[in-house]
Amino acid sequence: MKWHLAQTNIGTAKFTYDDPRFAEFVDNLDRINVLADAAPGFVWRYVQEDEYEAGREVFADERVLFNMSVWESREALMDYVYKTDHVDILRKRAEWFVLLDRPVMALWWQPVGTIPTVTEARHRLDRLAQAGPTEDAFTFRHFFEAPADEETTDDR
Repeated sequence: MKWHLAQTNIGTAKFTYDDPRFAEFVDNLDRINVLADAAPGFVWRYVQEDEYEAGREVFADERVLFNMSVWESREALMDYVYKTDHVDILRKRAEWFVLLDRPVMALWWQPVGTIPTVTEARHRLDRLAQAGPTEDAFTFRHFFEAPADEETTDDR
């Protein structure tokens, strides 16, 4: 089995979408998403019509903004996060989002060809909060390599 790296991150917005104090973040969303979609190693991104839909349905908080994507490798995701214009938005996170006392980002290995669900992402964040970094949910700082591919044997 081959693996891709899945990631999720959440933020609890300090402001409503139409608040002028949130405008810089909102105005850059499409540009940053297009940048992700075109990044080397990008596989898939969760897309929703209503930016607050996942927050309401899975996190029971309409202020929660949710992001989830799948990448070919750790390096591909790190390059996008830290070596593109995305990093400028990341640096300003505290201006727009509440500082939470729990993890806001989790990584895990996803079998190639499968897509994670919003509910699964919520469970990964919860696991990270409850148990710290494990093979089920980890961070860039406390990273776990992809599971070893098991060799199949034919016992005929």
